[in-house]
Amino acid sequence: MSKAAKSQWDFGELFEPSKLRKVHTVSELTQKVRTTLENQVGQVWVTGEITNLRAQSSGHYYFSVKDAGAQLGCVLFSREKAVQRDLLADGVKVVLQGEITVYEARGQYQLIVRSVELQGLGSLQAAFEKLKQKLAGEGLFDQARKRPLPPYPRRIGVVTSPTGAALRDVLHAIQRRHASLEIIIAPVRVQGQGAAAEIAEAIRMLNAFNAQPHLSPDHSNHLDLILVTRGGGSLEDLWAFNEEPVARAIFESALPVVSAVGHEIDFTIADFVADFRAATPSAAAEIITQAFVASHDFVATAPLRMLKCARRGLAGSLQLLDEFNSRLARMHPRRRLELGRQRLDELKSSLLRQVKTTAQIRRQHLTHLEGRFFRVRPSVRLNRLRDSLRQVERQLQALGPQQVLSRGYSITMDAQTGKIIRSPASLKPGQTLKTKLSTGQLISTLDRAED
Repeated sequence: MSKAAKSQWDFGELFEPSKLRKVHTVSELTQKVRTTLENQVGQVWVTGEITNLRAQSSGHYYFSVKDAGAQLGCVLFSREKAVQRDLLADGVKVVLQGEITVYEARGQYQLIVRSVELQGLGSLQAAFEKLKQKLAGEGLFDQARKRPLPPYPRRIGVVTSPTGAALRDVLHAIQRRHASLEIIIAPVRVQGQGAAAEIAEAIRMLNAFNAQPHLSPDHSNHLDLILVTRGGGSLEDLWAFNEEPVARAIFESALPVVSAVGHEIDFTIADFVADFRAATPSAAAEIITQAFVASHDFVATAPLRMLKCARRGLAGSLQLLDEFNSRLARMHPRRRLELGRQRLDELKSSLLRQVKTTAQIRRQHLTHLEGRFFRVRPSVRLNRLRDSLRQVERQLQALGPQQVLSRGYSITMDAQTGKIIRSPASLKPGQTLKTKLSTGQLISTLDRAED
């Protein structure tokens, strides 16, 4: 192997002093990355959805913006007074302008925010929100100052484009609902440069026209309200109605103002200042003629309502008459006489029931007394006594000596004294004895006595 050839395993050059690696500290590397980002990226515009929004007591705002693939930390310092902080909220898509840098303490890159716009609307939306806040603070949107619309307007002023679809919609709706309503059109441009000035001037011109004296003594030729309207469009198309001159003209109008700009989802500064906001031009025409249509419907249906009322009144009168007849029948003398007779019949029946009940009670009592009297009559008591004597007599007879004698016994007694001899010891020889038999008696002389 020649000297010029080098082995693939020769690592000598890696350890030469000129080939030694440069080792950075974390701070050095982070500062280098920061410098690179600030110099090569610097000022940027970035869009994304706000997340993790945090407001500190110092006035600083910390949040991130994200899309489907990544997220970026952001900081809005309190010194940035011109930035609309009320546009910041979690979930809101924004366009941010600021400077890319690195927060060295954490080693993460972030965006120092200098400007905030809502995504898709940009500066127009920011201007809209700024003017909205300004006019709201001045009281131009206060509900207390808004005036009610006249229910039956005879003449109205319309500020709109003479060639736009909005005017056709309004005229068609009014022709269909209230053809006699008089309309004075103040033609203006509704978009583009100078449109806002024309709209504001038209509103003032209609107010000046209304302030002039008219030939009609009852002022029927005066205007009753002003309709400011145009059809739908983008934010840029509707922008003339978001400019301050138009808002001031509506606020200063002596006549009530109805705003009907764009579609139902569109809201403009003119809508907030106007006395009444309609979703569309056609809806505005319907609102203005609402009382006329309601009155027409009321008159058209009046015969039917009158008929219904008459029927209800007749039915009520008939019911009342029936009640009066019923009351009269209840109060008639014949009815009272019938009730009296009925009451007399009830008393008679009650009296008969009482008499029958009393008689029955008396009969029961008499029967009871008769029974008691029968039980205490002398003949009854005598018969009972006689029966008792007979019974005692029979008992005596059954126990008497005659009955004993009839059974074969005899009674021996002293013939002189009649004393019954009960023991031989009381006898003496030669004593005369009398023995009584069942029939008859024997006289004997005692010869001797033996125990």
